[in-house]
Amino acid sequence: MRNTENLESYIKQHTSAEPEYLYRLYRHTNLHHAYGRMCSGHVQGRMLKMLTSMVQPQRVLELGAFTGYSTLCIAEGLPEGGHIHTVEIDDEWEDELRNTFAGSGYDESITLHIGDALEVVPAIDEVWDMVFIDANKRLYTEYLEMVLPRVRKGGYILADNTLWDGKVLENPIPADGQTRAIAAFNDAVAADPRVEAVMLPLRDGLTILRKL
Repeated sequence: MRNTENLESYIKQHTSAEPEYLYRLYRHTNLHHAYGRMCSGHVQGRMLKMLTSMVQPQRVLELGAFTGYSTLCIAEGLPEGGHIHTVEIDDEWEDELRNTFAGSGYDESITLHIGDALEVVPAIDEVWDMVFIDANKRLYTEYLEMVLPRVRKGGYILADNTLWDGKVLENPIPADGQTRAIAAFNDAVAADPRVEAVMLPLRDGLTILRKL
C-alpha cells in the first residue's frame, strides 16, 4: 500500500497554490479553533474554486461557514455579478467571519446569515445555481429536501464529508447519529431520480449532485 501522507503531499505539490490570505486563515483556524480539520484546506479549497469557475453560478448557497475558508474559495471562483449567501449557526463566530470577509476583497460578493439553516434559508428569496452543504451532518437529508426544489434545473449541490472518516463503510454502521445520518444521506442520494451524483474520495468525501 502506498504511503498516504506521501501521496497527499504529492497531490498538494501538484495543485495550484492557495492564495496567501487563505494560507494564513487555514493556519489561524488550526491554531485557534477546536476541530480545525473542519476547514476545507488547500486541495479541497482549490477544487471548490475550480468547480465554481466551471459552473459560473450567479447565486450560491453555503450551509456551514465555520471560519470562512470555503466561502472565500467559492467567492474567488464566482463570475462577475455572482453572489454567495453563507449560513453559520454559531453566533460566536460572527465578528471573526465579518472581519475575515471584510479583509478578503470579496466582501461585496458575500452575505453572511447567522442562525439555523432550516429557518434562515426558506426566508431567502433566491433560486440557487449551486449549493454547498457542510453543516450539521445529522441534518444532511433535511438540507437536501429543503434546497433541491429551489435549485435550478441543471444546478449543482456539493455535499462535504460524505465518507465520514470511512465510518460509512463499517458493518454494522456505528450507532452515532452523525455516521448514521451521513450513511442515510448517501443511500438516499444514490436512489434519488431527481439528481445524478458522483462521490469523490477527496479529503473526507465530496459528493457532487446535478439536478435533473
